[in-house]
Amino acid sequence: MPERGAAGQQVQEVPAASVPEGAWLLDVRENEEWAAGYAPGARHIPLGELGLRTGEIPQDQPVYVICRSGGRSARAAQALAAAGWETINVAGGMQDWAAAGRPMATDSGAAPFVA
Repeated sequence: MPERGAAGQQVQEVPAASVPEGAWLLDVRENEEWAAGYAPGARHIPLGELGLRTGEIPQDQPVYVICRSGGRSARAAQALAAAGWETINVAGGMQDWAAAGRPMATDSGAAPFVA
């Protein structure tokens, strides 16, 4: 069910299995969570830095937002939608991503996991 952003915009939610290949995926988890494992191709901006780094997020395409379980990403998606971005929350977050068998990576080369 879509959630409403701060200015009344609807924010769509999709399961991780429905995120298209090549989608612009914004991961708002903390640095330690990202280091444990992330979706290849995702861009990492921790939620606490989002307000300062919105210039890194494109406004000409949908932005899929993900966190560990979907709560922080829902808040981020709502805030971005209220500011004019087209956002889609990834319901279930990286937990759902891993459970769906979607690819994961680490910068260290260690086996990725959801922290």
